[in-house]
Amino acid sequence: MGWLQRLSDGLTKTRDKVRQSVDRLIGRGPSPEVLDDLEASLIAADLGIRTVDRFMERLQQSRGNGTPEGVLDVLKSTILDVLKACEAEPLERLIERAARPFVILAVGVNGVGKTTTLAKLAQRLAQQGRKSLLVAGDTFRAAAIEQLETWGDRIGVDVIRHRHGADPAAVVFDGLAAAKARGVDVVLIDTAGRLHTKSNLMDELRKITRVLAREVPGAPHEVLLTLDATVGQNALSQAKQFFETVGVTGIALTKLDGTARGGIIVAIADELKIPVRLIGVGEGADDLQDFHAKEFVDALFEPA
Repeated sequence: MGWLQRLSDGLTKTRDKVRQSVDRLIGRGPSPEVLDDLEASLIAADLGIRTVDRFMERLQQSRGNGTPEGVLDVLKSTILDVLKACEAEPLERLIERAARPFVILAVGVNGVGKTTTLAKLAQRLAQQGRKSLLVAGDTFRAAAIEQLETWGDRIGVDVIRHRHGADPAAVVFDGLAAAKARGVDVVLIDTAGRLHTKSNLMDELRKITRVLAREVPGAPHEVLLTLDATVGQNALSQAKQFFETVGVTGIALTKLDGTARGGIIVAIADELKIPVRLIGVGEGADDLQDFHAKEFVDALFEPA
């Protein structure tokens, strides 16, 4: 199955939720009550208040807003405009222009698929002939180091690790030293999942970024925030806090398959203007792909 088909399949529940919102107009006409219902249902679909407000303004100015087809056309163009503004160039192009090593710091809360996302990215870089190094900066979760080492063995990428409970900043320091000594192209650093509301853990993340900046000019070159699409508006709250704490430069949105809340990507893009780098719709390595706004919107509105 090709990527576009997997993306379309993964967005089925989100697509159905959006379509159900629009279908309520059938036979009712664009009365104020109907438009209020539509607005509320689209907000409930996690598209974000700012985007829905912009859509409602365009809808009221447009012709043919009494038909589901007309409404969908206006909604589709509104979402596409929002997402195209946050379409990012592939990481590979950033890596090509940067000095070595290029440092990617993965951040996020517990259970979002951060370690797996980082490993899949390392696998992709290895397939492209780039020499990568994984750094096990999550020293708190019992199985985190072993999980990363399993991935490293599977994809042929070395892992720098310390013992469970070690200082993550020390692991990062050793990882950078190893990368310099081995002529590594890309360093991918896993970090412990942390709630965005825990100030002590966020302070620890700041410490890691200070070590990176001191040891490698410009590092971290990419702060990749992994978000779980299934949590809806909580993902927006997480993105805001991490952005304020460590200056997130890119987002990887995982678990789009099987959720009706994939519209949260629109709310995040509209409110925070953070580039969306990667989206994931499954467990396989090929199920993590670069984000393209038009592909996403087409899959959101039309089944493949």
